[in-house]
Amino acid sequence: MSVANRTIKIGTRGSALALTQTNMVRTALHAHHEGLQTEIVVIKTSGDWRPEQGETRLREEEGGKGQFAREIEQALLEGAIDCAVHSMKDMETALPSGLVIRHMLEREDPRDALLLHQRPGGQARTLDDLPQGATVGTASIRRQALLLRRRPDLKIVPFRGNVQTRIDKLRAGQVDVTLLALAGLRRLGLQEEADMILSPEDMLPAAGQGAVGIEARESDTQMLDLLDPLSCRKTLLAVSAERAALAALGGSCHTPLGAWAQENPEEPEILNMQLVIVSEDGAKSFAEEGSAQVSSVEEAEALGARLGHRLKERIPAGFAGLKS
Repeated sequence: MSVANRTIKIGTRGSALALTQTNMVRTALHAHHEGLQTEIVVIKTSGDWRPEQGETRLREEEGGKGQFAREIEQALLEGAIDCAVHSMKDMETALPSGLVIRHMLEREDPRDALLLHQRPGGQARTLDDLPQGATVGTASIRRQALLLRRRPDLKIVPFRGNVQTRIDKLRAGQVDVTLLALAGLRRLGLQEEADMILSPEDMLPAAGQGAVGIEARESDTQMLDLLDPLSCRKTLLAVSAERAALAALGGSCHTPLGAWAQENPEEPEILNMQLVIVSEDGAKSFAEEGSAQVSSVEEAEALGARLGHRLKERIPAGFAGLKS
C-alpha cells in the first residue's frame, strides 16, 4: 500500500502507560509498513487527574471514564489525528458516529493486581490475608463492589491518578491497599510492585481490561487497511463479546460489572464467557455464564448480548445503577 506524502498522526493521552501502549502501536505499524511516517499527538483529556481535584471519582453524569476519550475522539472526527490508541476498559460501548474500533493488539493478562503499603515478609496469597479494616484506595466501582463482597470490613476510599502516581501515594501511606490492572504494570515493567494477583473468582476483570484498541474514522479505508496486520483476532472477539454484554445490560464502564470472555483451551472455536454484577456495598450479586461457537465479531457480540440480556432478566430494576 502506498503511504507516500502522508504522515500518520496517532492520538493518545499523555500518561506513561498511554504513551507505552501508543508506542507499541507505532512500532507495529513501522514493522508492517516500510517507509511509513508516524507522529504521536498527545491530547489532554477531561478525565486526566490533577492533584487539585482531590480524590474524587469521575462522575458518570459528566461522562465517567468516557472523559478519557472525549477530546481524543473529537480530534479524530475533526481530522487532526488519523487514529487513536485506547485502553479498552476505559471505552464506552457506544462510539461517536463515524468512528470505529476494529483493531486490537494482543491482550495482556486481564487480571487485577493488589498492592500493599506494608509489604509482607511472606507472600500475601488471598484476600483473607488483608488486615482487618484496611483502607483500600480505588476509583473503580467494580473493584470496590467485588472486594466488599468478600471483605465487607474493608474501608473503600476514592483514589485517582496514573499508575505511578497511585503507587507513590500508596507507598507514602495514603492508603493501606490499592488495586491496579496487571496488564498496565507489566507494560510499564512494574509487575514486581504487585503483592497479589487476584483470581477471576475473586475479582472478575472489567470488560476489555488488558486490551489496547485502535480507533479510526470509518470512512478512512487507507488507515483501516494499515491497521489490519496489527489486530489480534482472538482479542477482538473476546472484547467484542464483553462490550456487547455491557451494552445489553444498559451499563457503562462505571458499572460494577465483571465481564471476561476467553477461548476454550480444548476447543479454540468456542468462546467461554462469565459475567457478574455486584451492588456497590458488595451485599448482593448476580452471575451468568455461557459459551458459543464464535468465528466473527457478530457472533461474539451475539454471545455477549445473549448473556447480558439473560442476566438483566434476573436482577431488580435499577440494580447497581443500570439503565432500563
